[in-house]
Amino acid sequence: SVQEFMTFTSQLIVERSELGSRASVKEQEYLCHVYVRNDGLAGVVIADNEYPQRVCFTLLDKVLDEFSRQVSKMDWPSGSPATISYAALDGYLSKYQVRPPPR
Repeated sequence: SVQEFMTFTSQLIVERSELGSRASVKEQEYLCHVYVRNDGLAGVVIADNEYPQRVCFTLLDKVLDEFSRQVSKMDWPSGSPATISYAALDGYLSKYQVRPPPR
């Protein structure tokens, strides 16, 4: 499924990335933009080739900064969507989603 692809690919890319690094990796027809902070917190944006790389990393910066303020660092390693409540993500995804122009 798409969810399994995104989860597996994100985990693999994060595991292979150095602390404090940003990278964009092509996987199938997508670009996976990863940011691994020096504190080990990481995020991945999976987008098509037309979505601007700069915008992806801006989104990752904002989401990871806010997440780190709202969620205890002790919860990061063992956390999951079922155990950590982070409601702001939906708002960010909605704000940064590209909508087709009106016809």
